[in-house]
Amino acid sequence: MKTKEPRVRVVGAGLAGVEAVFCLASRGIPVDLYEMRPVRSTPAHKTSLLGELVCSNSLKGMDGETAHGLLKRELELLGSLVLSTARETMVPAGKALAVDRDAFAQSLTRTVQSLEGVALIREEVTAIDPEVPTIIATGPLTSDGLADELARMTGTGRLFFYDAIAPIVDASSIDHGRAFFGSRWSDNDNDKDYLNCPLTKDQYETFVRELLEGDRVNARSFENARFFEACLPVEVMAGRGLDSLRYGPMRPVGMVDPGSGERPYAVLQLRRENLRGDAFNMVGFQTRLTWPEQRRIFSLIPALASARYLRYGSIHRNTFLDSPRVLEKDLRLKGFRNPFVAGQITGVEGYVESAAMGIAAALSLLAHLSGRDFSPPAADTAVGALIHYITQSATDRFQPTNINFGIMEEPDAPKRYRKQKRLQQEAQSFDRWIRFLRSCSVPV
Repeated sequence: MKTKEPRVRVVGAGLAGVEAVFCLASRGIPVDLYEMRPVRSTPAHKTSLLGELVCSNSLKGMDGETAHGLLKRELELLGSLVLSTARETMVPAGKALAVDRDAFAQSLTRTVQSLEGVALIREEVTAIDPEVPTIIATGPLTSDGLADELARMTGTGRLFFYDAIAPIVDASSIDHGRAFFGSRWSDNDNDKDYLNCPLTKDQYETFVRELLEGDRVNARSFENARFFEACLPVEVMAGRGLDSLRYGPMRPVGMVDPGSGERPYAVLQLRRENLRGDAFNMVGFQTRLTWPEQRRIFSLIPALASARYLRYGSIHRNTFLDSPRVLEKDLRLKGFRNPFVAGQITGVEGYVESAAMGIAAALSLLAHLSGRDFSPPAADTAVGALIHYITQSATDRFQPTNINFGIMEEPDAPKRYRKQKRLQQEAQSFDRWIRFLRSCSVPV
């Protein structure tokens, strides 16, 4: 495609935004990229870097036989900038793909700023010009001004759910004499991807009791809050039953404490936050406890008795659209020719899922600029399933989702052969779609 094409706009420089810009600029399309930070920040971001990760440093599993693994394979075939950058800045995390947050965002920022034809504009966008080809990728922390504009354009009220962030601990303040390295089910004694903090039965029950009684941020205003099920605050999980944490983020299955030679009653896992290994993320411990209560209650975990926190857990509101009612299957806003929407604001949940929708929206806009219709991949692929879910879900109460086999089209095969058939069908279907794109002169 030639640079005589009109400049397009990408609003928001999170993972979806940078993927969209990279996809467009790599194909000769000039782009104006709008990012409101640092002119205006959000409740969760700390820097002005592009692609800053806020909730976790993990991009989930890499196993090619899981839905998350399939999505990563598809993004690799599409030339994902986010995925290649994640691999360059990864930290040890077992079978998960976790990154050094700072190195990851710095690398994305350098790459985007070096792209020919890309202008980075640091200002808040509160109005969308329907005559300009635009990808809206402002994410779940979309500013109130732009969220109101989207509500006006779609004729719907804003939807939202509450999300929570896990604390980060200073590695030097952890009592390593009361913790041990190792991953679940690993037979490698040198496996140091996770630092595990064990609890006895009495310690665990005391911890849960205090967790349930602890002071929470703005507790009264959050009484009827809707949380995303895959990212519940730890105290909300604890409220579902005494053993809920032991079957969730604190499950001890597959672990042996080398100090006692036995399986712990419960265990908190810490994952490296950066390449230096001087900070650890409390895995699955997103919370809305007040900061003093976090210090007090988490100190009941023996290894964290004197812990210092580089970042406390927090809670913020995430905004998303009622996408099945306001988006076309090509990710365009219904009733408009030029505005497209991408990323978590569409109702996909997760870093890689957001990146996937950024690429999909860019490919759709490319088709639009060439006067063609965009056909997404089939719903038996990971990318296709996500697009189908957010644009054609029949549920009355639309909720965000991660990629999972439950939203992917089920293969027609006996149960014992279904897994193998699913993997074969996904690979064949996505490869057919890639060949289709190439036949339409879209370089992939």
